[in-house]
Amino acid sequence: MKITETVLKGCYIFEPHVIEDERGVFFESFKKNELENALGHTIDFVQDNQSISKKGVLRGLHFQKGKAAQAKLIRVIDGEVLDVVVDMRTDSPTYSEHFKINLSGWNKKILFIPKGMAHGFLALSDRVVLAYKCDNYYHPEAESGIVYNDKSLSIDWEFPDKDLILSDKDLKLPKFSEL
Repeated sequence: MKITETVLKGCYIFEPHVIEDERGVFFESFKKNELENALGHTIDFVQDNQSISKKGVLRGLHFQKGKAAQAKLIRVIDGEVLDVVVDMRTDSPTYSEHFKINLSGWNKKILFIPKGMAHGFLALSDRVVLAYKCDNYYHPEAESGIVYNDKSLSIDWEFPDKDLILSDKDLKLPKFSEL
């Protein structure tokens, strides 16, 4: 498995070794020891989540606060997304910066997001099936986020605003400066 750290410290891209033949495709999407070797510490995932979205759906930018903060391991099973991560760690040299990557069922890239980062994605294909592991349980009272179009973050979602599909909740999220 190829492992690459992104411009955000502690945020990694995992590219599995893919075996393909006349029967189809096989790859290992998660190996605890390889993830922990890259991180330099142990991690225990306690919750698996899955979302199914149609083209134009933007989910995020979400995070959990305090003791409920979550590290996530994200992969697209089917379709393609533009995945965005924002560094919320005030002690980080990349505080308030973001990273973008296309994740898809065909490129099979897997993204590890450490605690202290906001995360969102935009469905680029007609149907997207996205799965992710979390190292902490979801706590609704600790949920927060940043509005997707906060000008201070300068995120180019590479998609016309008029065609985006967002929840009312995500449209009402605060700006980065309001957190």
